[in-house]
Amino acid sequence: MTATAYLNDLNQRYLSIHRTKENFFWDTYMGLSDDHQGSTEAETAWTKFLSNADQISAIKEQIALADTIENIEEKKQTLIGLTGWLDTFESHAIESEQAQTLKSELIKFEAGLFEKKQKHTMTYVNEEGKTVEGSLPVLASVVRTSSDENTRKSAHQAFLGLEQWLLQNGFIELIKLRNKFARSQGFDTFFDYSVTKKEKMSADELFVILDDFEIRTRDCNQISLNQLAADKGDNALLAHNFVFSFAGDVMRELDPYVPFSKSLRRWVESFGRLNIEFSGAELTLDLLDRKGKYPNGFCHGPIPSFYDEKGEWVAAKVNFTSNAKPDQIGSGYDGMNTLFHEGGHAAHFSNVKMNAPCFSQEFAPTSMAYAETQSMFCDSLLEDADWLKQYALDADGNSVPDSIIKAMIDSKQPFRAYQERSILVVPYFERALYQLSDEELTPENITALARATEKNILGLACSPRPLMAIPHLVSDEAACAYHGYLLAHMAVYQTRAYFTEKFGYLTDNPKIGPLLAKHYWNAGNSVSHNESIIALTGEGFNAKYLADKCNLSVEEAWKSEQEKIAELASRTQTEVAPLNASITIIDGTKTLASNTDSNAKMCDDFEAYIMEKYGR
Repeated sequence: MTATAYLNDLNQRYLSIHRTKENFFWDTYMGLSDDHQGSTEAETAWTKFLSNADQISAIKEQIALADTIENIEEKKQTLIGLTGWLDTFESHAIESEQAQTLKSELIKFEAGLFEKKQKHTMTYVNEEGKTVEGSLPVLASVVRTSSDENTRKSAHQAFLGLEQWLLQNGFIELIKLRNKFARSQGFDTFFDYSVTKKEKMSADELFVILDDFEIRTRDCNQISLNQLAADKGDNALLAHNFVFSFAGDVMRELDPYVPFSKSLRRWVESFGRLNIEFSGAELTLDLLDRKGKYPNGFCHGPIPSFYDEKGEWVAAKVNFTSNAKPDQIGSGYDGMNTLFHEGGHAAHFSNVKMNAPCFSQEFAPTSMAYAETQSMFCDSLLEDADWLKQYALDADGNSVPDSIIKAMIDSKQPFRAYQERSILVVPYFERALYQLSDEELTPENITALARATEKNILGLACSPRPLMAIPHLVSDEAACAYHGYLLAHMAVYQTRAYFTEKFGYLTDNPKIGPLLAKHYWNAGNSVSHNESIIALTGEGFNAKYLADKCNLSVEEAWKSEQEKIAELASRTQTEVAPLNASITIIDGTKTLASNTDSNAKMCDDFEAYIMEKYGR
């Protein structure tokens, strides 16, 4: 077999194993199947394929063979593909038989915990005094927006109850197993292992960045807490009151302008005007909350995009979700935010224009920070005043008033540092958690560590979203990776600053989509996060742009948004370009809408369904 033939065979073998794993993943995470055994076996097969250390020496042999290829272009392309696979296998390699066994045990244990957690019911007492079920997104929305303090407190108590349930039902054993596996790989803790594999830096190097950001935003965060307590009393700093104290009322005022029924249309129009397209991808969107469904939006691609051995384009197949509950205050904006976020992931993974599927997936060697930069850039637009004036419309088509946008800034800007530190708190907790010895890993110690970390980083006795209620901590892919969101936010504001300096505006700018595709997406993980940022902006990764955003005064932030509103009035609205994607909207096993006829009909059908079922 020639080196080129080996590459092509490797691509096809991987596609088959990967798609089987992803199909099981989708069905179990969407609550459509209870075949957890089949899912575990598919996940194990995929992991064994990637972790087989023998692949590394085999690919090195093929790279040596590829150097003898006479056709210059074939040689170049074969080496690119094989090098991508070498990076992938080196990121996943598990050399010893003991470590392979531990990894299989870890996958099986996590699948069992996931199944138990999926069946665990959380409840809260609503405004009518009735005990009702609530998923994690529902509980978070209640804590943020309910005007009834007892209801907010009840929802927050459900978070705390989930923490204790996890501590009694396998989370501690999961930590021990992860650490045992990491030690078999030569690392002190699973946190060290995860950071090194996912971000290509050590935990110490990561915390140089995180500590710097913590110091830059510490005073601003504490000042905002002190001022809130002075304005509204110390009770405003209680976990169940905190977010509502500064955001609850304004989100209620915004709600009529951002109904979830319009979210799909806003996404299609906004991405189309940015000239973001999906290169022929097949997209499946499951957007509504329901029992048994994974309580967090995500995006996975059963078929990664790439050029095959004939140079023909293999379009991506991408699934992504949100957990909207359209009849709940605040759910429209939250659901739309998730749609833009996961849609940003989908755009990225649909536009990797390399010659092997290893370049277009969310797993290592793809940096989580790099992947999240793409999605977070897209959802960041929803905070821009010109985007809100363009797309936040009431039932009569009236734009959201400036007064509501100003109220959003008045309420949120003082707590901008807090919002970023609510991401920052997770890696501080996870690193300390995995450094505990097996003997120290008790429910009491872990709970105390969670509250102490929240106090240290957030300044609150307990977080509005308690640490162990965050689903990422339990999931193998996302565990010890949450810092990627903060690193991504840093890159997002660096990217936004570049586009603003270059073009003057972001919303509906048709030059942005092609530039993102060229510099951030097309090369996939063949370049590092930092290299992609340099390719676009000419400047290496820099955290200062996000820190500067956090430290703006309310007056400075409002002035910036006023300038965006004024600038919007002076420009002609951009045409909505085709998304170049086949899109189907589902709710579990039910198809709600598709763009088989047109995007417009898909949006009409989706809107009609939501209005009929939820009334808004």
